[in-house]
Amino acid sequence: MAPPRVTWAQALAWRLERHLLEPVGSPEVVDVVRRLCGVQAQVASSAELAVRVRRHASRPGEVADALADGRLVKTWAMRGTLHLFPAEDAGMFLSLMAAGRSWERPSWTRYFGVDPAGVERLRVAVREILLGRTLTREELIAEVTARPGLDHVGDALRSGWGTLLKPVAWQGDLCFGPNQGTQVTFTHPTTASERWVPPPPPDAAAPRAIAAYLGAYGPATFEAFGTWLAGGWFGKRQLAGWYAELGESISEVDLDGERAVIRSADLDGLLATRRSDSVRLLPGFDQFVLGPGTGDGHVTPAARRTAVSRQAGWISPVVVTGGVVKGTWALDGDALRVEWFREAGRVPTHRLDPEIARLGGIMGRELRTSLVIV
Repeated sequence: MAPPRVTWAQALAWRLERHLLEPVGSPEVVDVVRRLCGVQAQVASSAELAVRVRRHASRPGEVADALADGRLVKTWAMRGTLHLFPAEDAGMFLSLMAAGRSWERPSWTRYFGVDPAGVERLRVAVREILLGRTLTREELIAEVTARPGLDHVGDALRSGWGTLLKPVAWQGDLCFGPNQGTQVTFTHPTTASERWVPPPPPDAAAPRAIAAYLGAYGPATFEAFGTWLAGGWFGKRQLAGWYAELGESISEVDLDGERAVIRSADLDGLLATRRSDSVRLLPGFDQFVLGPGTGDGHVTPAARRTAVSRQAGWISPVVVTGGVVKGTWALDGDALRVEWFREAGRVPTHRLDPEIARLGGIMGRELRTSLVIV
């Protein structure tokens, strides 16, 4: 039997609903983060706004409160970037990151001068040092480099990218603590949250993680999941094997001629969905764009990818219409500049203006808007 047919317009409208964007939802902060399979958090203000635009009522500081009381944790995860997670869920995604064993590659050893045995020594040391404690980067480095065989890793640990610490985080032995002024801090996840659940084995984590991903970003391919997870670290055979474990809990669809899968429980809802004309202003690094990746031309038009995915990994705030990026925006004080892509056609001001007002309400200010066709 041929798989049911779905249009991209349907699929993107369904994602908007799953992302609490059409209609806007009312779940608690942690439930929003869970729905999105984590929220990228290199820029704290963008992470907070990603949550707030998905809630009817919100207030500043809710994300910080959830971190402070252990409902959320912040750690390095997908693609090596900082993410917020519900404390109960983080280990599921970290397990798959650790399964990539990137630190066992010869290129890693050559660059950092730390072989796999050295990474294991570092992990054990960090775990022992951080249990029950919260330390600044320099405090942690001082204690790590005092350990035998780790005296040479100080410079690598000082890197703002934190690459040498990421395998420790992925194995569940480090996360971020509250900032001390402008200084980041690190702690052990069990210290950060009583709700913390250690990473399960990858084969147990994968079906849950894939199902969660499909619940937010489906219909999708297993290659899309792999790109979102680790930017191509995993081979197709491993990804296909994980997908096979889902069995009848996923269903195939014909997505405008492409083969993709959706959770079987979501299939009827997807087929009943109609295209959306909603307009949403989403912050930088928003999961609606990052989930499928900026290389997915159905969400981010290929001709405009450089306007969205900029240098040094910066992801612009975007204007999304019907699930497709139609422009970008930037805020300078009270001045909002919207850059609408020329090929996107007529600007739907009757939908854009209320969305600008909604953004102003979230930010607690009246925005002065300029609209430019680019």
